[in-house]
Amino acid sequence: MTQPNESAAPPDAARPAAAAGGPAYVGRFAPSPSGPLHAGSLVAALASYLDARAHRGRWLLRIEDIDEPRTVPGADRVILRQLEALGLRWDGEPVWQTRRHPLYGRAFARLRAAGRVYGCACVRRELPPGPYPGTCRPAGAPRDTPQASAANAALPAGAPPHPAQRPIRSWRFLVEPGVETFVDRWLGPQSQDVAAEVGDFIVRRADGLWAYQLAVVVDDGEQGVTDVVRGADLLDSTARQRQLARALGLTPPRVLHVPLVVDAQGRKLSKQNHAPALDVSRPLDCLRTAWRSLGFAELPAATPQAFWPEATAQWARRFGAGGPHGAMSSPHP
Repeated sequence: MTQPNESAAPPDAARPAAAAGGPAYVGRFAPSPSGPLHAGSLVAALASYLDARAHRGRWLLRIEDIDEPRTVPGADRVILRQLEALGLRWDGEPVWQTRRHPLYGRAFARLRAAGRVYGCACVRRELPPGPYPGTCRPAGAPRDTPQASAANAALPAGAPPHPAQRPIRSWRFLVEPGVETFVDRWLGPQSQDVAAEVGDFIVRRADGLWAYQLAVVVDDGEQGVTDVVRGADLLDSTARQRQLARALGLTPPRVLHVPLVVDAQGRKLSKQNHAPALDVSRPLDCLRTAWRSLGFAELPAATPQAFWPEATAQWARRFGAGGPHGAMSSPHP
């Protein structure tokens, strides 16, 4: 592992020490190595980093390479070098999801023993649009619903009346009925009826890989993550992850979802949309652009070293470092 670029790294004064007995706050940045960081991913990284430092907490780095077919060889090391060049110092050693399969297997076994997952033989092309209709739900759980009947009616000619009679392809989490509510520290109160809007969702894929939702929840729990700061495109995953966490006996972390960076056509900047890689040869320019994307006014900082204490102080005023967890007073600076 190379050492952080000291020219861009924040001075020690900008990195508050942990409170005695360990920090109450643990945050993380969890990029997928499907390519290098771009302007959109830096916004999420910067927000999560500042929130951790403003709360005198730890900031962990996790490489989410669980979706191995989408992983670009060497992209993980590029991401680490980009973060170092920008001065975003993580605490402890980075972790890679592909090295944590035993953790996911044990969590899956607990869910299975508790009756919270079931095998599913459905093929995506057979299912109607919208939430999963419960076609393969086990006996004793609601299954013969109007949605399930519609899904069965759409099966190809000659197919069994119930895909549940076929070999298992994937495994789904049996969601709880009712509305899931939580407070987003940027967006305010949120709610979602997971059963009605999503349905039972996959935790182990047909190709044998662990699904994102399961891996993220297990990782956050095992790493002691208390606060998740990420892009608003993942807001829809929060209610599902909260249900999974409770089923595994974990406390769901607090969440803060930041606005997405979009291109001229209004599309989210992403690797799939060929967003250009960050040019980290000018770290202050990158940091200033990401800072403005978060809705803050321009900082007078003339160097990366000056940027960090000013940005951390402003973030703390906005999102509350005085209390143990920070409270959202307004989504606007």
